[in-house]
Amino acid sequence: MISSLMNGRRRMDLLFLNAGPLAHLAPVGQTGALAGHALTDREALTYDAGKGILIRGDVIAKIADSDDLQEEFAPGVKLAGAAPNRLDGAPTPNSKPLEVWDLAGKAVIPGLIDAHTHLLWSGDRSNEVALRQKGLSYREIAEMGGGIGKTVSATRRSTMEELVSEGSRRIQVAMRNGTTFLEAKSGYGLSTESELRLLSAAAELGKNTPIKLAHTWLGAHATPPGGERTSYVDEILTEQLPAVLEQGIATSADVFCEEGWFTLEETELICRAAGAGGLDIRLHVDEFADCGGAGLAAELGAVTADHAAHSSDADRQACHDSGTLQGFLPGTPYVLGLDHWPPFQKCIDEGWAWSLASDFNPNCHSLSLPFAASLAVHRCGVHPLAALVGCSRNAGVGLSHPAGRPLGTLEVGGPASLNILWGEELDGWCLTPGQSPFLATLCEGAPLNWWN
Repeated sequence: MISSLMNGRRRMDLLFLNAGPLAHLAPVGQTGALAGHALTDREALTYDAGKGILIRGDVIAKIADSDDLQEEFAPGVKLAGAAPNRLDGAPTPNSKPLEVWDLAGKAVIPGLIDAHTHLLWSGDRSNEVALRQKGLSYREIAEMGGGIGKTVSATRRSTMEELVSEGSRRIQVAMRNGTTFLEAKSGYGLSTESELRLLSAAAELGKNTPIKLAHTWLGAHATPPGGERTSYVDEILTEQLPAVLEQGIATSADVFCEEGWFTLEETELICRAAGAGGLDIRLHVDEFADCGGAGLAAELGAVTADHAAHSSDADRQACHDSGTLQGFLPGTPYVLGLDHWPPFQKCIDEGWAWSLASDFNPNCHSLSLPFAASLAVHRCGVHPLAALVGCSRNAGVGLSHPAGRPLGTLEVGGPASLNILWGEELDGWCLTPGQSPFLATLCEGAPLNWWN
């Protein structure tokens, strides 16, 4: 069976042979997010069993028939066949060492992209479950001193070292569940000093973890405890945003545009100022009611309109027309005990593009994209291949690789980020809630998980 290659970065080229079905998700001639029935076109999105992958450094150098790759790069090596295994004694016809692995027919998918997480925060809000069971709403709990405000107070008390340590532990969880690229929001500081510290902690994590992080400033997450929203919006525009731009870590800005939080007018002010400063726009919209947030996201040219649980059909069409992804987060209604799921099938029928993410936060303690996809599949009837596109290729469209490489696909010249499943069927990637479906994960050529 596959065992540990090494701790840290691998220094040799890698050849995978005898792969099972492979989801490359890079159909010829198609760019951008996939939508409609293109999400389930197996002929265009997958290869049958029998392919191999050559990895040089951190990129995919070649995908071809396994026999051809073996003949060219590892002639004379015999495949084990029964189980995934490293092939000892493989020759090295090129100048670099080449490590050869027989995947024994195991299915392969791209590295997963988690495009919406609240990665860094402190404290414990487990008591809110009982409050919700008593019938209290998210907003009522916040007005009682719980919700975001409670997390903000705990987060402000945490040291930089504590934030980085906890963030590192959470990233390990994400990696065990196949994530190789992750968006990390601030938003639990709600002051200039605290928001900058959260962004700095996330940047520190990004330097010391194999997976890539994208940084989003969410200073407009809520009004600070004891504060007043109008004056806080002024603080965001005149003090916090300029400091964030000067710091230079965040590449995106986000606002919680929802009744009781930030209005459409306030959201537009903040987003236009952030956009003028060079930040992409990613928005929380219409989570609990249709407040017109998705329509504003489309008007602003936002990268994503996330949650979008109650958005109107007209606003969904506007998002499609403007190239704004609808970012669906099924873990949130699940943990809140709601029976209102994202309209996956409606979007598929209408040809509206969407992505899928974890929404990891103090209420939704899950960094497992296979679990988020399980909710879409088991509760909403989404096809497993469509769910995979949602949290790989489509999620990657809304983010940027630092070297400009494609995200969430397996293609020549793209990052060598992939997941090897325990089984021989692609659909199994999201059908094991409660446990990881992956035998191994590779992130840009670096082994994350190589399990016995």
